[in-house]
Amino acid sequence: MFAELNELLDASPERPQPGKFTLLRDTRTDGSFLVHHFLSFYLRAGCKVCFVALLQSFSHYNIVAQKLGVSLTAAKERGQLVFLEGLRSCLDLLFGEEEEQPGQPSPLQFISGSTSDLRALFDFVRTSLTPSSSDSWKGPVLLVDDLSVLLGLGATPVAVLDFIHYCRVTVCSQLQVLHPPHACPGNIVVLVHSNEDSEDEENELVVNSLCHHSDLILWAEGLATGFCKDVHGQIKIIKRVSLELTGEQDQVQIYQYKIQDKNVTFFARGLSAAVL
Repeated sequence: MFAELNELLDASPERPQPGKFTLLRDTRTDGSFLVHHFLSFYLRAGCKVCFVALLQSFSHYNIVAQKLGVSLTAAKERGQLVFLEGLRSCLDLLFGEEEEQPGQPSPLQFISGSTSDLRALFDFVRTSLTPSSSDSWKGPVLLVDDLSVLLGLGATPVAVLDFIHYCRVTVCSQLQVLHPPHACPGNIVVLVHSNEDSEDEENELVVNSLCHHSDLILWAEGLATGFCKDVHGQIKIIKRVSLELTGEQDQVQIYQYKIQDKNVTFFARGLSAAVL
């Protein structure tokens, strides 16, 4: 995880805020560094994490996590991390190599044309995060990288939004009552790609809808001036105060950032050390 980002968000793994839906949005840049941050953050926080990884392999995420001081392999072995490797599941389904257990369909079975909804994926998430009597995790967390892939695989915008809605009700509300005294509302973190000039109306419909229902939006954008080796982009931190207080405006902070091998540094616009 990135300490500077935690400071900007007033967050700490010792006191993770419960019951939040965080939207990670990127435009003209790669916002995957935010996914790696939240994955390592919630594992360090002692939460039970279900990671629906649709973009990269397990080894990729594990290599990055190790640089941030977290072992995904160890987290899986101790039952803290449930990892769905979407790339492998898609290939297995398309080539008929998926071995399904009786009564347990593939979470991504919708791509085979047998169904048009994401009920199987939701059931996978719910089952993965339902605590057992021996669990002692602080709370459930769903992390999705990235939601736009579901649309590319053939899911409809309505199906994707329904999936997020039911996950939010389950993870952020219902699961908290199942395992006292450690019970607390869970969290959802989702990455989506967007482009305001895009002709992909379905993707933009999903992005805009999620923005209206998010508690926190981290929007990474590429620089309008193009590539710069010392400033990789800017990030808008949008805290949706309007969801809680009628008439209040959202709180928006804008910073620029530079991605390093094991860290990301943030600074006010125009205050990069390279500029000064």
